[in-house]
Amino acid sequence: MQKKLILGSSSPYRKSLLTRLNLPFECLSPNIDESQKEHESAHQLVKRLSIEKAIAVHQEYNQTCTQLDALIIASDQVAILNDKILGKPLSEENAINQLKEFSGQKVSFLTGLCLFNQEDESYQYETSEYHVYFRQLTIEEIKNYVRIEQPLHCAGSFMCEGLGVSLFEKMEGQDPNSLIGLPLISLCRLLRLYNINPIG
Repeated sequence: MQKKLILGSSSPYRKSLLTRLNLPFECLSPNIDESQKEHESAHQLVKRLSIEKAIAVHQEYNQTCTQLDALIIASDQVAILNDKILGKPLSEENAINQLKEFSGQKVSFLTGLCLFNQEDESYQYETSEYHVYFRQLTIEEIKNYVRIEQPLHCAGSFMCEGLGVSLFEKMEGQDPNSLIGLPLISLCRLLRLYNINPIG
């Protein structure tokens, strides 16, 4: 019998991505502190938060369900410019300032992915890296973009699955889905370890 899948996220973008695999799943939102620790690198941060999210969902599920045999999918993402970790803007002003900083620059995105097995509390982990090269942007373009798409809860202040693509010169990496928040190529590889394959 195939293991139940739980997506440890409240993100509609991650939910939409996982739906593409045509596998049944349910969503549970992890409640953790996502603050960066002192001297913590971007790689360390996304790994720690991905694992902590999975464990938080496992513990929450543990309180309501007696049969702990699900696989929990959890991920975390940060944007990096010149070795500086950039958070979600959360306001129009911050989004505009971030995009002004990105103009003509290469911004890297690290997405951590954790697949947690409730049965034995083991997990698999991978990091996916993706790079976005921004073209030279005018302040008018930036303000118009932020006003139209309101990317206030997106790492990097843009939505590449929407109008954000108009900001780019090129994109580079193994899995464009990782830019939206869930690296599906890596996820499929990890799921196959548990004999779960969307195409049999």
